[in-house]
Amino acid sequence: MTTHLQGSLFDQTDEVRLGPLDGLRRTRLGSGAWIDLLPGWLSGADALFERLAAEVPWRAERREMYERVVDVPRLLAFYGASDPLPHPLLAEARDALSAHYAEELGEPFTTAGLCHYRDGRDSVAWHGDRIGRGARQDTMVAILSVGAPRDLLLRPAGGGGGTVRRPLGHGDLIVMGGSCQRTWEHCVPKSTRAAGPRISVQFRPHGVR
Repeated sequence: MTTHLQGSLFDQTDEVRLGPLDGLRRTRLGSGAWIDLLPGWLSGADALFERLAAEVPWRAERREMYERVVDVPRLLAFYGASDPLPHPLLAEARDALSAHYAEELGEPFTTAGLCHYRDGRDSVAWHGDRIGRGARQDTMVAILSVGAPRDLLLRPAGGGGGTVRRPLGHGDLIVMGGSCQRTWEHCVPKSTRAAGPRISVQFRPHGVR
């Protein structure tokens, strides 16, 4: 797969490493939902992007929507709790997040879902991670982004209210917690601006999709 990533001017190292999590900053969204944000948690993010883009067994999917079958506008990969992750840094990130949120979450992050947004035409529609326990329980979803920044938008479920916008890429971390998956929705919209490729890694607890 050919990718054309313009590297970050602020992250010029090929050494892939995580920073501390004590810089996380929380924003309370309302209705028991919150997000934690840590820009640049991962150094060497562009090098990790290149490895994942080249080595992950990406798959294209088709889904039925509006009585017709359409291409899912992004590439996907999923790693269950017992699956080896495609890079040691991802296992390190999952363990660090599990330790940091152990008291608040009460369980570890176990799975990793990867999405490859190849350009501005790739996207994900408004949704909450409500398959499984996320539909009825508070939980957390942590997203590590590598590659070019793309906007993540959040809004109250069902629309209405203000929209929260966070550009994520080049090693940024966002954690959605509390009731966020039930009472809010999130999306990565299509972009008419020139947008480079981005990979997001979503860490979730068991039984949350």
